[in-house]
Amino acid sequence: MIKKLTLTSLTALSLLLVTAQAEGGMKCAAGKCGAGMMQKGKMGGNKMAMKKKMMKKKMMRRKMNSPFLIKHGLPHLTRSVMQNWDNPAFALTAEQKTKLTAVRKETMGTVLKVKPEVIALRKEIVQASMSGAKAADLKAKVDKLASLEAEATMVHLNCIEKTKDILSKDQLLFLLANKNKHHGGKGNMMKKGMGQGKGMKMKCGSGKCGAGMKQGTVKIETH
Repeated sequence: MIKKLTLTSLTALSLLLVTAQAEGGMKCAAGKCGAGMMQKGKMGGNKMAMKKKMMKKKMMRRKMNSPFLIKHGLPHLTRSVMQNWDNPAFALTAEQKTKLTAVRKETMGTVLKVKPEVIALRKEIVQASMSGAKAADLKAKVDKLASLEAEATMVHLNCIEKTKDILSKDQLLFLLANKNKHHGGKGNMMKKGMGQGKGMKMKCGSGKCGAGMKQGTVKIETH
């Protein structure tokens, strides 16, 4: 009698499991499974979009606040040098450090002096133009702005030249390799995250999502 009851209970339990799996399959066929995963993926995508937007605004502010004629392309070598100042792999000597400190002090002194003038003059020209000032009336200010930006750019170029003369070929290659590695790694992380989102959408479209959730093996990383 007990054996019969046990068999009956097991049969009933099996039927319940089969029914639950069938319902889950129907939901996946209708593209409704993994809703939590899709929502998380969407939230991650929104965060990435917001981060990208903020970075774009930051870049725009940097461009507006830059005192140089050439906004992109020229390296800021002293900044990279400072980031690796005590890095054993970079291996700066005491003599190199003394020379590089002098170059940075000279460069930053001029740039910090010119920068506020450039920003103020740039704003004046923009505001005057928006208020209806004639182009001819702004020529003197534009010429002054161009002169200040040219001065800052020449200081930047001299800084690059002097820094290159102080560093060895291997040290310059080290800076270049580390810069590329940094930017490349960031790009790969973003591509990886975007690729994961695409794969998840395609699987849900064919009714295959949610399987990983049952097994507890799926991870969604947002960057």
